[in-house]
Amino acid sequence: MRTRVWVGALIIAGAAWFSVQAVAQDKSAPRPFSTGSEQDPQRAASTEPPPIPVEQIIEKFAAHESEFRRERENYTYEQTVVVQTVENDGVVDGEYRMTEDITFTPQGRRYEHVTDAPVSTLVRVQLSPQDESDLEHVQPFVLTTEDLSKYDIHYVGREQVDELTAYVFDVGPKKIEKNQRYFQGRIWVDDRDLAIVKTYGKAVPDIGGRYQNLFPRFETIRENIEGNYWFPTYTHADDVLHFTTGNVRIRMTVRYKNYKRFGSTIKIGNAVEKKPQ
Repeated sequence: MRTRVWVGALIIAGAAWFSVQAVAQDKSAPRPFSTGSEQDPQRAASTEPPPIPVEQIIEKFAAHESEFRRERENYTYEQTVVVQTVENDGVVDGEYRMTEDITFTPQGRRYEHVTDAPVSTLVRVQLSPQDESDLEHVQPFVLTTEDLSKYDIHYVGREQVDELTAYVFDVGPKKIEKNQRYFQGRIWVDDRDLAIVKTYGKAVPDIGGRYQNLFPRFETIRENIEGNYWFPTYTHADDVLHFTTGNVRIRMTVRYKNYKRFGSTIKIGNAVEKKPQ
């Protein structure tokens, strides 16, 4: 997210985005998972050793995440993004909102069809290309077998959250490659389905220089939508970004809802293909 010093428009799915961004929704699930809003997401977990070697847990959940990534491409869903800037007294002084229908082709190409996009009132910040990429790849973080080589992964312990027992891992990029985006923070992996059910952290790297591009800490919750697959349903951030021109409090909410399995012939209006990053 950049301060308003940078002037320009980013075209996404056929619409102009002028500022910070976020998403919103939610769906009931047979196995509930706490948003953690009443708790510290980075609180210490039990250091009790797992029943199988940590390396096996990582290998198994990463393989499951690879399956999930492919499975998610068989679904349409609705994505709502809400981004607000908030003054010191708690008053919202700017808002961006967009709702889209998301679908994929059998070849895995992503399409976005905008269904609602009121005029943005954001003034103090604006969305950057990195924010767009993070909304698609980092906030709904999926750690697959193919991505394991990019990350350092450290076992923290086990934690009971509502009806779930989760393995807890700290995750961060081994190195930062040019023009690449990464997740850095903590993930919770259900010990039964071996699926990521919660993430807490931020997108990295922050970008300095003349036009600062900073990114808030966020929490993403997944829910058990079908079988042993856990789908992102809610992302929330409420953080202060420390620009050299001044601090800006950002409140971001992303909701993903109405997941529906589709056949290979599905079409959604005048959808726009989402080009790979």
